[in-house]
Amino acid sequence: MSFVFFSLALLAIAALIPRKWSDYSQQRCNLNICVSNTGIHSNIIVPIKNNVFNWSENILLDGIGIDTISNYTYLSFGWGDRDFYMSTPSLRDINLSTTLKALFLPTSSVMDVKGYQSIPNYLEVKCIKISQIDYLRLMEFIQATFQVDAKGRKIRLGDGHTTNAGFYAANGSYSVLRTCNSWTGEGLRKANVNTPLWDGLSFAIMWHLRSSCD
Repeated sequence: MSFVFFSLALLAIAALIPRKWSDYSQQRCNLNICVSNTGIHSNIIVPIKNNVFNWSENILLDGIGIDTISNYTYLSFGWGDRDFYMSTPSLRDINLSTTLKALFLPTSSVMDVKGYQSIPNYLEVKCIKISQIDYLRLMEFIQATFQVDAKGRKIRLGDGHTTNAGFYAANGSYSVLRTCNSWTGEGLRKANVNTPLWDGLSFAIMWHLRSSCD
């Protein structure tokens, strides 16, 4: 039992320690990205298009959710265990066997994609600015997470838990060592954004999130 408490204490400390201590500010940071926190999951929110990237050229916007809206302004991306994500719309729907399987066995993953016409105000959302180079690195990371078919199209698996959401096949295996928040942290590091030493918790991602620009 003492080993468990010791391990949890180490993880808690690691969640508060940043990966970068030194100043790493950059110039010409004029592109916005946002991160949302649902309390369990963190998601990366980006504009549909800006002067360097256009998601409408990479995913069918009116096919994301069942609302058939194509004039979204933002897209939200979250990665996680396929069974858990698709069968757990809320905390009250958590199934113990599905949760244990997701945590302790390598399992298939899924991308949870949502379209928004404005930044959601019912979630904790924090936005920062990054450089063009870092923005493109983040877009490449998100793109590479999707599985694609023989024609290079993203594979939609089913409807999301809201009318503006859909689930897509993803690359990578989910486990206790690589969680949904670990994926967010990995993407942010690709964009030169500081993250916690242990990024398994959504609150830790939000705590360390700040612009890498002057």
